[in-house]
Amino acid sequence: MASPTQSSTESCYRHPGRETRVSCSSCGRPICPDCMTPTQVGMRCPECARERQRVVRVPRAAAASSVPRVTYGLIGINVLAFLAESNQFTLSGTAGGSVVAHGILFRAAISEADQYYRLITSAFLHADLLHIGFNMYLLYLLGVMLEPAIGSLRFGAIYLTSLLAGSFGALLATNAPTLGASGAIFGLMGAAAVELRSRGMPVLRSGIGFLIIINLAFSFSVANVSVGAHVGGLIGGALAGLAIQTADRRHSLALGLGLCLAMCVAAVAASLAVSASTSPGFA
Repeated sequence: MASPTQSSTESCYRHPGRETRVSCSSCGRPICPDCMTPTQVGMRCPECARERQRVVRVPRAAAASSVPRVTYGLIGINVLAFLAESNQFTLSGTAGGSVVAHGILFRAAISEADQYYRLITSAFLHADLLHIGFNMYLLYLLGVMLEPAIGSLRFGAIYLTSLLAGSFGALLATNAPTLGASGAIFGLMGAAAVELRSRGMPVLRSGIGFLIIINLAFSFSVANVSVGAHVGGLIGGALAGLAIQTADRRHSLALGLGLCLAMCVAAVAASLAVSASTSPGFA
């Protein structure tokens, strides 16, 4: 399905004096924030939003740039990691086996064994089919909306920042072993909310605000859910989104990526500090 096309700056077809990098996911015409209508298949212009059944093919060159390659790649990595856990996970929600044992996140592994890679590997492991299914569904929904709108490189930087911020939040909040992509996915929600707000679109009307509220409520009300990872990822993603926007206003992609890298380094350093000061050991 088509999604918003990122291209060079153009003028909105309804407001010629307003520059934009977003095009209607149906007809391909450039649209400014006032003309954007969020749909399940991306941003649409007012005319196409009123005619939901109308399908207009976007030129091949434009469609190619709207493919969320990083999103698909991340989903693929998560699925492959889950398959590597074959016969090592249970439907009860308690993961086990050598793959999980060598990749799951907990404080002692960071402070005593110096296994810093767990800050990342834990975000590609899942406890059961329901766990990965729900996370990958949200990753797909957020990815096909956000990645084409901001570009794959920016999207990847936000995801990594959110992932590491989520790992820090998990280590800060609990000593229990943690795994799953939900911290990074919460970060995408935060970044999407920041992006929509910057374009003058009500966050709640777009559905992102409601998605954040529902998932936070779920996080605080259901047992065995890493609240720290979710909140940490949400904050990290929102900050990364703000950093990317600040850099884009200065027309400097390098600045945005540099700010995200700085946040990644800070999250790793904070994770090491938390693990070293509170590690009780783990068997």
